[in-house]
Amino acid sequence: MSAALDAVQRGDSEVPEVTNLAGAVRAWLALDNGLQNEAVLTPERPVDLDGEAVAAFEGQAIRQLADLLPE
Repeated sequence: MSAALDAVQRGDSEVPEVTNLAGAVRAWLALDNGLQNEAVLTPERPVDLDGEAVAAFEGQAIRQLADLLPE
């Protein structure tokens, strides 16, 4: 599934990173804490977490997805 990682300053502009969901989460993990808190991750379709469909993840909520990634 593809996903966009938005609201992250890259150089002198704010350009969304569009990649697969795992790649977007790994890119978020590589950010410093301040940028992590500002980031918004939007998958192409809602993700089912604990029976709830989540359409977007903001800031530290992205860590929920990071915790599900294989090491």
